[in-house]
Amino acid sequence: MDFLQITGGAKLSGSVEISGAKNAALPIIASTILAKNEVKITNMPEVVDIKTLIKLLGNLGANTKLANHTLSIDTTSINSTKATYDIVRKMRASILVLGPLLSRFGHCEVSLPGGCAIGARPIDLHLAALEKMGAQISIEDGYVVAHAPSGLKGCEIMFDKITVTGCENILMAAALAKGKTRILNAAKEPEVVQICEILRDSGLSISGIGTSEIELEGSGGELLSMPDIKVISDRIEAGTYLCAAAMSASKITLNHTQKELLGAVIDKLELMGASFEYTDESITIIPPKSLSPVEITTTEFPGFPTDMQAQFMALACVAKGVSIIDERLFENRFMHASELVRMGANIKLNGHIATITGANLKAADVMATDLRASSALVIAALGASGVSNIHRIYHLDRGYENLEGKLSALGADIKRLKEED
Repeated sequence: MDFLQITGGAKLSGSVEISGAKNAALPIIASTILAKNEVKITNMPEVVDIKTLIKLLGNLGANTKLANHTLSIDTTSINSTKATYDIVRKMRASILVLGPLLSRFGHCEVSLPGGCAIGARPIDLHLAALEKMGAQISIEDGYVVAHAPSGLKGCEIMFDKITVTGCENILMAAALAKGKTRILNAAKEPEVVQICEILRDSGLSISGIGTSEIELEGSGGELLSMPDIKVISDRIEAGTYLCAAAMSASKITLNHTQKELLGAVIDKLELMGASFEYTDESITIIPPKSLSPVEITTTEFPGFPTDMQAQFMALACVAKGVSIIDERLFENRFMHASELVRMGANIKLNGHIATITGANLKAADVMATDLRASSALVIAALGASGVSNIHRIYHLDRGYENLEGKLSALGADIKRLKEED
């Protein structure tokens, strides 16, 4: 098993290329199940989660080839509709094949999902929406078994709470359904917007893109002619590098990203003292000499993303004063706090609220507990005095492409090493 060894205190400089968004690429890959042609997807991040989903579609019978950040995928050869536990257990986003498989074939079996242990992220909302569209669903031996012998039918779906993957799943299910589907309380995340744009560019009539009310006219079972697709920039990766720059008081430039994707993150960094310069495809951060404290409440887009909460907790650990973080979306998403405390952080937890008083961080051996927590530990190690070892970084590899290589090129003292038996 690999671990990262980081010597804190190095200054960063230069520029870093931001990869395609993992959270956009996953539903895009699943959406190709709806296509009657081979689809070419560029700007594909080559991370573990992506390779897991590609393997899943390959197991279903699709022909796939990933090289140089381009995925060519032909799903016309799919000959199985069972997404097995062995793959789905590794990643919750595997549930994204449920909607398109059911819509195209009228039946499927998808294992209940796994992934990061950051709280119960039930798929009840997905299943209730599919049942409203005419699906018959049961849970058998750990599998969602779904049938729609007469095909799915468009209807009005009101989500009780905003769900990104739920919205994506129902958009893909509605794509081949008969009639019009209207989704109320829809997610507005850029990744949802991109799926809507792909379905529109594949010939479907869709309105309300980027709003909380989306209306889509299904094709009535006819497969889609999908265009080539370029995955949008990864706003969470970009935000993580901005936090790395803020932690190390370093000026760096992020290429292949846009300010519009990072509004809430940039707002909070400005409150902490940073300033920014922009072009159409780049962001440069000019950090302050010392960070001011901040108050954050996680919420759905365009609010502050839960996927950036851990990284900002690391920054708050060295800010001059008391910061408050209110995590509203996931109940177990403060597991990184105890690891930051090992590095000298002053963090008090009370339910979903963390109170962080700025202190000096010291190097320690720490353990990643989930994807974004692992990047928070990397950021903390950059600002800590001494040599830190970050273990269980397989979490990191699920969503960050060549993190140590990119940070090293910026000037960080970081190495990937093998654990001794």
